[in-house]
Amino acid sequence: MPELPEVETVRRGLLPVMEGQVIAAADIRRPDLRFPLPERMADRLTGARVTSLRRRSKYILADLSSGETLLIHLGMSGRILISGRVVGQFHHEHPAPSKHDHVVFEMEGGARVTFNDARRFGAMDLMETARAEEHWLLRDIGPEPLGNAFNEDYLVDRLRRRNAPVKTALLDQKIVAGLGNIYVCEVLHRAGIDPRRKAGRIATARVAGLVPIIRDVLGEAIEAGGSSLRDYRQTDGELGYFQHAFRAYDREGRPCATSGCDGTVARIVQSGRSTFFCPRCQR
Repeated sequence: MPELPEVETVRRGLLPVMEGQVIAAADIRRPDLRFPLPERMADRLTGARVTSLRRRSKYILADLSSGETLLIHLGMSGRILISGRVVGQFHHEHPAPSKHDHVVFEMEGGARVTFNDARRFGAMDLMETARAEEHWLLRDIGPEPLGNAFNEDYLVDRLRRRNAPVKTALLDQKIVAGLGNIYVCEVLHRAGIDPRRKAGRIATARVAGLVPIIRDVLGEAIEAGGSSLRDYRQTDGELGYFQHAFRAYDREGRPCATSGCDGTVARIVQSGRSTFFCPRCQR
């Protein structure tokens, strides 16, 4: 599933063609994705101007001039592709329709924004902008890891009494927004913390030290356009490149990337998810 860097990369790709632009036509080609699509979705979107395009955790939020906000979640295999606009010296022609193109926005400036989702685990909804943070998918999400509310004191307090493994705790969206399996593995490897350790038993200084590492890893991943492992693509169809910088994730059996460590990356399963770490230098 795309994590914060992938969703932020998609949001940034959409900015030039959506923010400040009018949705000239919305073509809704099926009644549902993971959940039923909102009633009269095409009518409610057509003619609305996108006043702001923002991200909350792994969700893209398009605030509209109608007073509603469109929520978009990519799910496991969702992609948003742009066609019909000039990118540098290239012009992306509109591709032939695909059977997995479920929602299509024709923008006033001539661009087409297509939501393609082969497995239909993605989601879209419309809600009142003034009450967007109360939406059931958003209301319990913790602070953004790149924002000021996520700081050393906050994380130390939230993990102090947690009996869960630190990897599981950092995946809890109520503690911190947008972190997923890939980036938690990378963060814990850089921090030298064993993902199996109980969160509440890690020294305060080491927990506090996770905050800048989380920000560094996410920032580097965003600059690389995210990580492409299976379905993820940027809005221009290009792959992300952060997977080439992985130090732990998906490196089972390979030498540890930590300088001076002669360990080998191992894989275990935690809460049904693969965890990659170095048993020698992560303690």
